[in-house]
Amino acid sequence: MNNNTELRTEIQRLKGERRAIILAHNYQPGEVQDIADFVGDSLELSQQAARTEAQVIVFCGVHFMAETAYILSPEKTVLLPDPHAGCLMADMISAQKLRKKKRELPGIAVVCYVNSSAEVKAESDICCTSSNAVKVVESLPQHEILFVPDKYLGQWVASQTGKKLHLWPGFCPTHARILPQHILELKAKYPQAKVVVHPECRPEVDALADAVLSTGGMIRYARRPDVRQMIVGTERGIIHRLQKENPGKHFILVCQQAVCPNMKLITLEKVLWCLEDMQPQVTVPEDIRLKAKSAVERMLKVA
Repeated sequence: MNNNTELRTEIQRLKGERRAIILAHNYQPGEVQDIADFVGDSLELSQQAARTEAQVIVFCGVHFMAETAYILSPEKTVLLPDPHAGCLMADMISAQKLRKKKRELPGIAVVCYVNSSAEVKAESDICCTSSNAVKVVESLPQHEILFVPDKYLGQWVASQTGKKLHLWPGFCPTHARILPQHILELKAKYPQAKVVVHPECRPEVDALADAVLSTGGMIRYARRPDVRQMIVGTERGIIHRLQKENPGKHFILVCQQAVCPNMKLITLEKVLWCLEDMQPQVTVPEDIRLKAKSAVERMLKVA
């Protein structure tokens, strides 16, 4: 029995003992995805966290995702296997900075990408994910909207809706590393391949794609019978799931630099340790939780 097999066996034993469920984002390492009860994107995981009857949620992702799980299920214990698994984009905005911007634009509707802290969500009117951002913005009666914190996702949404979006200057460093020349080089090498990129990419990258989709959208797109080869413009962790679910198809990562170091902090050992110690726990102060929950629930009604 190898070490990973022993780890997986012990994780399953403790998961049953703790009445826990393990959720993993599509960017997690393959071995972590393989022990999860549910693998998905931000919206899917938010909804799963709300539905689960487990007493403990082990969230294999980054901090804002675990916060969202707690926001929707405060009666449950939410564990994040590595407390240092943050999000650089989420760190580019704070509630204090958002309040200042709202004073500069009085009365404006605020749409907050779910990749943000609970405090920022609490200052927003409605949340969105990359999969439902267009639908969320279209659901609002206002023509002018403050969109935080991802300027690239915001630019994509503006191009799809025709609304005037005031964009916060945040971005995902991992997706910003994907450049047009990466796409062009791969298209020349694989002319039959479909090109699918994430809306956190630069607009000039989006323009070269056959489809601009969330990770969940990419998973569904890959199942299409006409897709045999696919150039994948997002974080490399998704390749594991794409290959696992679509044997015989060829998935080409757009560039080797498309790696989120925070997503890779979660390991099988850390999943085991958090179940053993029931730490580190993620919580949100109740006043902030209630305000953030309103913004998340408005999103879930639209989605």
